[in-house]
Amino acid sequence: MVTADAACWNGRSVLITGNTGFKGGWLALWLSSLGAKVTGLSLPPDQDPSGNTAAGLQDESNTRYLDIRDAAAVDACIAAVKPSVVFHMAAQSLVRPSYEDPIGTYATNVMGTVHVLDAVRRHGNTDAVVVVTSDKCYENREWYWAYREDEAMGGYDPYSSSKGCAELVTSAYRRSFFTGKPGKVCRVASARAGNVIGGGDWSVDRLVPDMIRSLSRGASVEIRSPHAIRPWQHVLEPLSGYVRLAEQLVSDGGDLYAEGWNFGPADEDCRPVSYLVKYLTEAWGEGAQWHLADKPQPHEASFLKVDSSKARFRLKWDRRLGLDAGLDWTVEWYRRQLAGESAKQLTLEQIKRYEQQGMQA
Repeated sequence: MVTADAACWNGRSVLITGNTGFKGGWLALWLSSLGAKVTGLSLPPDQDPSGNTAAGLQDESNTRYLDIRDAAAVDACIAAVKPSVVFHMAAQSLVRPSYEDPIGTYATNVMGTVHVLDAVRRHGNTDAVVVVTSDKCYENREWYWAYREDEAMGGYDPYSSSKGCAELVTSAYRRSFFTGKPGKVCRVASARAGNVIGGGDWSVDRLVPDMIRSLSRGASVEIRSPHAIRPWQHVLEPLSGYVRLAEQLVSDGGDLYAEGWNFGPADEDCRPVSYLVKYLTEAWGEGAQWHLADKPQPHEASFLKVDSSKARFRLKWDRRLGLDAGLDWTVEWYRRQLAGESAKQLTLEQIKRYEQQGMQA
């Protein structure tokens, strides 16, 4: 099991789009701790608190606040920063809001990806791009087996469909502009992960942060789809995959890794919503309770998981935390942060603990 290569990141210019989001904030702090020169491209945080502001990540990266839908602004940012590596994570990342604003969802998730890749294409300073999409990019047939990287793209709802579209955009740009061309070649890959949990996620309409908000004030938690099965994983699991993938892309022979990759949990960690609800309420204690929503809900997939065999064999990447451990780390983070501890230090502590597990494996 490999760990992040500090020698690869020390002094390297990295641009993270969406660095004020949950996953982007953790990645910015991790790469900064490895010595990378991190710049963020993002909208201002839209939650109070946000993982970004709570963890003090505005001190860790030079964030340029702009809208990924603004092609000229994205172009100017990439021209100025001249990043060696781009992690494109900016997105409208929730299913239910995509029903309310499908145009905004497609504009952000599809055209935002076009704007980033086209700016990279025209300026020619970048060695590698990792486009982060979602496990929901696949055409979900409600199979009981996992989806592999060569399965068809699709999506029932606007969010899922937009992520499938982002994968198609990435593939088209890679083959048209970044493969087998003369001169310096940028390697472009995409990464697909499952339902991510962890401290510092304050998103509205997402299971764990919704639960934490309710539990912390002693209210009963409203649950929409207790029987839906999701591929749950702690935030550091897919992030370690993204980092490993980028390291391979910038290495000699990196063109062999310029393709799509799954970074999902083990089969036994694909659990129904009810499992997480029961585990979290018991772990939180204090008489925590939940109840079932009594209103009709828009369609969401009931079963989905991805096969990460390729990443395990070719990238030597593997999971380090089972679901129960990931939930324990999540409860610990929120408990300690709500008690007044520094979110930034909690995040760094868990990153260090995660890396130590990799070295001991």
